[in-house]
Amino acid sequence: MATAPSRFYRNAARPLQALMTSVTRKDWHGAEHLPSDTGYIAVSNHVTYADPITLAHFLYNNGQVVRFLAKSSLFSAPVIGAALRGFDQIPVYRGTSRAKEAVDKGVEVLERGDMIAMFPEGTLTRDPDLWPMAGRTGVARMALETGVPVIPVAQWGAHRLLGRYEKVPHPFPRKTITVVAGPPVDLDELRARVAGGKVDTETLRAATDRIMATLTSMVAEIRGETPPEKPYDMRAQGEKR
Repeated sequence: MATAPSRFYRNAARPLQALMTSVTRKDWHGAEHLPSDTGYIAVSNHVTYADPITLAHFLYNNGQVVRFLAKSSLFSAPVIGAALRGFDQIPVYRGTSRAKEAVDKGVEVLERGDMIAMFPEGTLTRDPDLWPMAGRTGVARMALETGVPVIPVAQWGAHRLLGRYEKVPHPFPRKTITVVAGPPVDLDELRARVAGGKVDTETLRAATDRIMATLTSMVAEIRGETPPEKPYDMRAQGEKR
């Protein structure tokens, strides 16, 4: 049974809901795919710093208490950082002695039947046409180790509200935000490989690629366009996240 939102969470969510309703138009689909009887990981593509808010708007309005597993630097960003801290989100301290804290907290949340939301790319997409990039393996590891479903939630339009890397939003005229939740990504075959054992690198990469391919396909359907044959890969380009 998922944890009910606290009074603070509800009170803090109301003004954010009102704000988002005033500056966006909802084009939402697929809420029937959001589990109500188990913890799960909601994954989404990442184009702009507004994505956590538009994703949370969709999930919370559909009865979910949303917790993000997001890089720690976002917690000091204007507007977004205040929202993340106020809603008791989970910072990821990459490359430090505290890195494991986020995973431990995420597993705790999932095992008690709640959900977490993550952006598998780990940062804003570097693809010049804003397509999803190759993902990091953190989502796959948590999903394979806990057995919880991974729900893909593709979104498009938040970049018109706040451009990539921009800090000043463009609230008017109201922007249409399309959010589509799909059925769980099929990871059964990959889970069978690691049942009772350690998750190996090959399996993690296969699961990650499957998650990202699903998201990319959903984004392509929303946009009515064809994505690149191969996703942009920051590692191959020698870029840091």
